Amino acid sequence: MPPSENNITIQKWIKISFINLLIVALLGVIMRYKIAYSLPFIEQKNFLHAHSHFAFTGWITQALITLMIAYLAKHSAENIFKKYKWLLLANLIAAYGMLFSFPWEGYGIVSITFSTLSIFVSYAFAFIFWKDLNKIKEKSVSSYWFKAALVFNVISSFGAFFLSYMMANKIQHPNWFLASTYYFLHFQYNGWFFFACMGLLNEQLKFNIALSLQKNIFWLFALACIPAYFLSALWLPIPAWVYIVVVLAAAAQLLGWILIVKAIVYNKPAVFQHLPCKTKWLFILPATALSIKLLLQLGSTIPFLSRLAFGFRPVVIGYLHLMFLGVISLFIIGYCNMNKFIITGKAGNTGILIFASGIILNEIFLMIQGLSYMNYITVPYINELLLGAAIFMFGGILLLNLGVKKNKLHDG
Repeated sequence: MPPSENNITIQKWIKISFINLLIVALLGVIMRYKIAYSLPFIEQKNFLHAHSHFAFTGWITQALITLMIAYLAKHSAENIFKKYKWLLLANLIAAYGMLFSFPWEGYGIVSITFSTLSIFVSYAFAFIFWKDLNKIKEKSVSSYWFKAALVFNVISSFGAFFLSYMMANKIQHPNWFLASTYYFLHFQYNGWFFFACMGLLNEQLKFNIALSLQKNIFWLFALACIPAYFLSALWLPIPAWVYIVVVLAAAAQLLGWILIVKAIVYNKPAVFQHLPCKTKWLFILPATALSIKLLLQLGSTIPFLSRLAFGFRPVVIGYLHLMFLGVISLFIIGYCNMNKFIITGKAGNTGILIFASGIILNEIFLMIQGLSYMNYITVPYINELLLGAAIFMFGGILLLNLGVKKNKLHDG
C-alpha cells in the first residue's frame, strides 16, 4: 500500500477512535449530572461499567491498535491494514456491544459475551502482531515495549475473567473483588496502555538516546511492572520481602522515567526541533502527569498513605483519571497530531486546549473532594464543579472532532 493510502486508512481509524472518546466524555457528563442532580431512570453502576469498558476498548485500545499497525506499516511493504481490518472491526463491535448492553443489564449474558469477545480480539491481535514484529528487519527497542504491552494485556484479562465469574455468580467477597479489579486495572493502565505508548514514544526518540540506555530504561519498567501490582494491594496481608520488592519496583520505574527525561533534556534541540508549539505542550503535559503519578506511586509504598489513598473513592478516581486522561489520552492526541494522523484547524486546536483544561480542573476538584473526605468536611458545590469539568472535557473533544472533520485527509 502506498504511503498516502496508508495515511488515509490510519486517519480514518483514528477519527473513529476520537468519536469514541467523545462518547466516553458524554457518558462521563451523564454520570456526573446524576451525582450532582438526579436522573432516576439511569442505573449509575451499569453506566459506570459501560463508561469504563467503552473507554478502555473503544477509545484507548482502538487507538493503540491503529497506531501500532501504523508502526508496522512504516516497516512493511505489504498492505498491512487490510490484514488487520477484521481485528479493528471486531474490537469496534465488542466496544459498542458493551456500550449498549451494560446500561441495559449490567453484568449479564450479553455484556459478558461482548467483553469476552474484546478479550479474544486482544489475544488474536497479540498473536498476529507479535509475528509481524518479528518480520521487521530493522530491530529496535520499540519492539520490546510493544511485546511487553501485548503480554501485559493478556495477563490483565485473567482479572477480567475472574470479575465476570464473581458477578455472574453473585459471589460477594470484598477482598477478592478489589484485588481482581486492581489487578485488571494495573495491567491495563500500567501494562498494556503504558507500554504501548512507550513503544510509540521510543520510535520517536530512538535516534536521540543511546541504544544501551533505551534497553536499560525498558528493563527497569518491565521488571518492575508485575511486582508494582502490589502497590494497589498493600492493604492485603503481604510478607515483608514482597513489600521490599514493591518499594524497589516503584523506585525502579521512577528511575527509568528520570533517565528518559534526562535524555530528552540533554537532546532537547534534536528532539523538539521539528515539533510545533501545540505538539510540544501535548507531550509536556502527559510527561508532567506521569511524573506526578510515579511520585505518588512511590509515596503510596508508605502503608499509612496507601490505606488513606485507597480508602477514599475520589482519590482512587483521581489517580486513575490522572493516568487515563492526563498521561495516556493526551499522549495519544499529541502523537496523532505530531504524525499528522489528525489534522486540526483552529477549532480542533481550541478543542484540545479545552479538553486539557478540563482534565486539569477534574484532577484539582477530585483532589479537593478527596482531602475533604479525609477530613470529614463537606465542600459546597463540589459535585457541580466536577460536572463542569466533565462538560469542559466533552466540549473540548466535540470541538476536536469537528476540527478534524473539517480537514481533508491527505498524506502527512
